[in-house]
Amino acid sequence: MESSNPPLVGREREQAAIAAFVTSAAGHALVLRGETGVGKTSLLNHAVALAEREGQSVIRAAGVEAESELPYAGLHQFLHPLLGEAAQPDDGSRAVFDAVFGPAVGRAEGDPPSVMRLGIALLGLLGRATARQPLLVVLDDGQWLDDSSADICGFVGRRLAGSRMKLLIALRTDLASRFDTAALPELCVAALPDEDAALLLDRRHPALDRQLRRTVLEQARGNPLALLELPAHLAGPAGEPTVADGQPVAGPVAPHGMSLPRRLQQLYGARIAALDDTVRAELLLGALDGVGTRSDGGPPGARYRMREADEAVAAGLLDVDPATDDLTFRHPLVRSAVVQLATPNQRRAAHQQLSRFHRENLERRATHLAAATVDPDEEAAGVLEAAAGSATRRGGALAAVAWLTRAAELSENHTDRSRRLSQAAFVAGHAARLGQAQRILRAGCTAGQAEPPAAVLASAYQAFYQDGDVRSTQRQVTAAIEQSRGSSEPEEVLTRLVTLLLAINQYAGESGTWERTHELLASLGGLVTGRTRIYSAVWSDVLRYGAACAEAVERATTELPALEPWEVTRLAVAAYHLDLLGRFRPYLQRVVDRELDTGAAASGMVMLHLIMLDQIAVGEWEEAEETGQRVLALASEHGHELFAVQSRAYLAQLSALRGQLGRARDLQAEVDAWARPRGLGFLTQLADSVGATAALSAGDYEAAYLYAIGITPPGTFRPYTYQASRTLLDLVEAARHSGRVEQARVHALAARDAGLPEVSPRLALITYGALAMTAGSDAEAGELFARAEAHPEAARFPFELARIRLAHGVRVRHVRGRVAARQYLVPAAEAFERLGAAGWAERARAELRAAGTAPPRTSTPDLAPLTWQERRIADLAAGGLTNKEIGARMHLSPRTVSSHLYRAFPKLGITTRAALRDALSRTEAVSQA
Repeated sequence: MESSNPPLVGREREQAAIAAFVTSAAGHALVLRGETGVGKTSLLNHAVALAEREGQSVIRAAGVEAESELPYAGLHQFLHPLLGEAAQPDDGSRAVFDAVFGPAVGRAEGDPPSVMRLGIALLGLLGRATARQPLLVVLDDGQWLDDSSADICGFVGRRLAGSRMKLLIALRTDLASRFDTAALPELCVAALPDEDAALLLDRRHPALDRQLRRTVLEQARGNPLALLELPAHLAGPAGEPTVADGQPVAGPVAPHGMSLPRRLQQLYGARIAALDDTVRAELLLGALDGVGTRSDGGPPGARYRMREADEAVAAGLLDVDPATDDLTFRHPLVRSAVVQLATPNQRRAAHQQLSRFHRENLERRATHLAAATVDPDEEAAGVLEAAAGSATRRGGALAAVAWLTRAAELSENHTDRSRRLSQAAFVAGHAARLGQAQRILRAGCTAGQAEPPAAVLASAYQAFYQDGDVRSTQRQVTAAIEQSRGSSEPEEVLTRLVTLLLAINQYAGESGTWERTHELLASLGGLVTGRTRIYSAVWSDVLRYGAACAEAVERATTELPALEPWEVTRLAVAAYHLDLLGRFRPYLQRVVDRELDTGAAASGMVMLHLIMLDQIAVGEWEEAEETGQRVLALASEHGHELFAVQSRAYLAQLSALRGQLGRARDLQAEVDAWARPRGLGFLTQLADSVGATAALSAGDYEAAYLYAIGITPPGTFRPYTYQASRTLLDLVEAARHSGRVEQARVHALAARDAGLPEVSPRLALITYGALAMTAGSDAEAGELFARAEAHPEAARFPFELARIRLAHGVRVRHVRGRVAARQYLVPAAEAFERLGAAGWAERARAELRAAGTAPPRTSTPDLAPLTWQERRIADLAAGGLTNKEIGARMHLSPRTVSSHLYRAFPKLGITTRAALRDALSRTEAVSQA
């Protein structure tokens, strides 16, 4: 425990394990887990000494309770020594670090990175650092590391194989941490055996009398810290033991059943109470600013440095770091005791002083101001609000909620208080903490007061996303908008209410409510922002109102890094309706993991939906299946039933495209049964679209036609029906093949006359394709087909292009002969095979045979092979183990196990866990055959 690192007593097993860990040529991670005072820090010091003797470089850091809410505070301890080196990477990783640590170092550049992107950048930086010599990274008190940093450390720790770096972490057993699910190897550090405990006590306190020695051994129970500290505590002022009931005790008798950590904290408290007031004040500043048990080697001004506290060093409360001469706490329990012994006024005064010390560091200053301020103070509230904005943009939405809530408490007037509470609830809602959002707003209401618009926003958000309630939430939100008109409510509350109403209307898909909403927005005039008007136009009816917005939506791609995550998703939804989602997807993929881990989880789920839709559009169907299963698991976990059903709908559409008809129809039935009673037109239209797609894949054109006209009748595009234009080809093909040639032609002409080609590239492609399919003359058909095939964006939509080529090839074969048709049929068949569109591929192969050409050899098996990990998990699940039991056996989290199973199900052609055993048996039989 001391800075001089005395030799360890006992610990042969632990020393051997640490020696093997440090001297191993392979990179890996190890977690030391034990109770307070058991000697974890001594073992870390032992590892550091071994590493230095082996010629390895060492970086040390420590988790600090005072910084556990500061995003990336712990990670900065690791990176400061490396980022300060002269040689900087030229691979873009420096920009990643600048984006994360911007507020701390005076710069913020680039997109906020995800856990994966930041982890990869950190691995690259560490790889360069270890090119010269191996590296040992040591983290003490890992249970206090902030969540963002812990996630990155876990990511890196699992990927050290083949590197020259090792990561050693110490954790307390009595506190939960993010490392509990990191799946890193662990070494349990237990109390010392009786013999070793007696040896340690005799070495450090050789003059104890027999009775006191026995008492110390009994009360310490093998805990090294207790063995070192209890003798002085149990002895009286003159070194004689005090006695109560025949047993030596410290001054006041310790309560029976008091835990050892509390007993030790009481011991340190007695020493702190005896210090001079100025020394105690100095210790309090250090404790509240996160000074650890060793110097962190950070940049000047990063943390308060205690001074003139020799009395505390002499009392065994502080140590002097030999490398830096910094004063550090002897043990984390000393730091806790310092804070607990201080009066509330003393703590507030210290926080106030620290807020001035950190005046250049926004988030640290905000942390101290929040604790220092009692009465309303607009300056402090403003700093907290600014810090919350900084944290949100860096993926720290959960920290932002706490700061905004505190800012509301410190606001000097009702308007600012309401605005900040509304912002806190809004961020909490987007972080998938709907219950917390409700509690925040309820705390802002007084008894008998009507529910304010901000509270309506939170309650409607919860009812909508958790239960799919569009009818009552439409009424609630509309009334709240009317209430906000001309009131003192902040403008952003009105904007959020309007945006939520637009989202509710989008899911309702009902023309009457959209018409009323457009009238309401018109009456609000300048209170409606330009971006909100874009959402109103594109989300409601892209054919009638959305085409004029395409340029503005595409231009917004340059602004995404400066926007909050929910604003990004709203623009990306507009881009989906305009078939511009490909422009947004790279940014969505960069930030989605960050939002899901520590930020706006609800926005992250929407991002995953959008990524999946673009993957389906461009033909990345395997990846789309994985994305869909991932968002389904997340939505179910967070209780967002609306998103869960929407995920099933997209997975049903994908299954229909791939010819997995049983699965598609099962999912379609689930979606329809949940959505139709609730009046969710967005989802019922999607369910009908799944029915049409599945029927077309099976060659059942009559059923496909009936599903398609359920969305919109031939010759028109029903207003405010987003699937009406998207199912253009479905209706036209189903009508043609079911003998309704006139209806097919009328619908294709209606698409042209409605201006679909001007709305989006995909609509242009399928409109010209539908016109070619229904053209009255072969010359006209050829001209329109050429126009479709030559569209500059045609290749971005391989499934639609292949359908158009197949239909045109069939026509050419009948008119111009087999040879002329092959140039259209061959690429269509190859595209269907590559996509895995089973029904369409079979139809194309039949046409090729009719054209006298051998079909292309299929490269897509009926069932994709399982990875070894998927197979292992599937075997264990088939054997009856739960996800938790499988995770414990394979060192994975239950969520990861669930994700692997969801990926395995479609590969095995099943949808339930109960079918695993038979599916695995069939797979084994096929393999043997």
